[in-house]
Amino acid sequence: MEPRDRAAFVSAYTKVLTSAWSNDAFASQLSANPRAALAEKGLAIPAGASITIVRETQGDPDLEAQVRIWENGKASGRYELHVPTTPQIDTKELSEADLEAVAGGNTYCCCCSPCCSCT
Repeated sequence: MEPRDRAAFVSAYTKVLTSAWSNDAFASQLSANPRAALAEKGLAIPAGASITIVRETQGDPDLEAQVRIWENGKASGRYELHVPTTPQIDTKELSEADLEAVAGGNTYCCCCSPCCSCT
């Protein structure tokens, strides 16, 4: 897939995901009439091609795999789009380094600010 085409796909796919997760009417339309719902977000499906929306997914989300699946659909005429019912959020614990970075462990000095009081 050309970079421009890939960027357009990723942008439209992102719109589909966020709309499906935040708008019950769009999620219903995606199930009832996926061709129209996808076209509304910028993903046109050629006439005569089939589209399957996969709502239950296993494993971690993989954007590159979805791009490949979509590209294969262009060749086969059978499109498949993975749209999980709910967003998949990474719930792994933060490492000590991650915690240090967000817990104010930074040694930032604001001396270039007029309100600095460290000097």
